[in-house]
Amino acid sequence: MEVAISIPDPLFEVAEKLAEARSVPRSTLYSEALCTHSTDEITARLNQVYDHNESGIEPELMSAQFEVLNHEAWRNLVVIALMSLKPKA
Repeated sequence: MEVAISIPDPLFEVAEKLAEARSVPRSTLYSEALCTHSTDEITARLNQVYDHNESGIEPELMSAQFEVLNHEAWRNLVVIALMSLKPKA
């Protein structure tokens, strides 16, 4: 979907440089930023829940899971899970 947005010039310039440095289109850069923001909020909320409640996962198993999934892969799984929960129009 195409959409027009207004952002401050200095922010646009930073985004342009970052997109060029990463060799990605601006739309990809903005999409990744939005996904990161939303998954950070979800992670923070889950951390609040598990700070007060045991997850029931043994520490050794949890450690092994974190070794297998790097941070980016974890974010991708969260995004996919969220997309599957979104009601279809």
